Amino acid sequence: MTYVENIFICLAAPLIIAALCTRGRARRVITFIIIGMAASLVSSYISSFIAAVQGATLDAASLEISPFVEEIIKLVPILFYLIVIRPEHSDAAESCMMSAIGFATYENVCFLLQRGVGNLMFLLIRGFGTGTMHVVCASLVSLGLLRVWKSEWLRFAGTVALLSAAITYHGVFNILVSQTGAPAYVGYFIPSFTALVSLIIRTRHE
Repeated sequence: MTYVENIFICLAAPLIIAALCTRGRARRVITFIIIGMAASLVSSYISSFIAAVQGATLDAASLEISPFVEEIIKLVPILFYLIVIRPEHSDAAESCMMSAIGFATYENVCFLLQRGVGNLMFLLIRGFGTGTMHVVCASLVSLGLLRVWKSEWLRFAGTVALLSAAITYHGVFNILVSQTGAPAYVGYFIPSFTALVSLIIRTRHE
């Protein structure tokens, strides 16, 4: 068992206990946070396997493989939830968001252990940037799915289109943050800017 599994166990154990001790909305929120962390773990396995098969370097895997794999794995439990459980739209959107938060939290903890805690400012920028990126992608997919899911003929095409948009956004983010200097910081702040613009637009239309 490697350190990534140990991290998952340590993070998930208290959340599992909390889910067992709660009911209703609280249990659903906690459960999807756990699902998000599990999706991050599974994504790391699949990305590593594909990179090994293709002989890709770590940087190439981060830019070319991870966005594709991560966005698909994040989408799977949400599609299952929509198809099998058929929740209310507000519950589905919130669950998708909690899954993205769990995914980003686990990913940030793994990054922290890999790179160390020497530069607090960089860790703050990276933590908020990556976390917001996952939330933005989740919001894009969840809000879009809730619209296209109303029409049966749009479900497949709409899901593929939304997934492609999320993968592209994620890929551009990874490309920018893999650079040094100004491009990296621009990349880290793009998700926050996107989230702010989305919030302003949503507020004006309410």
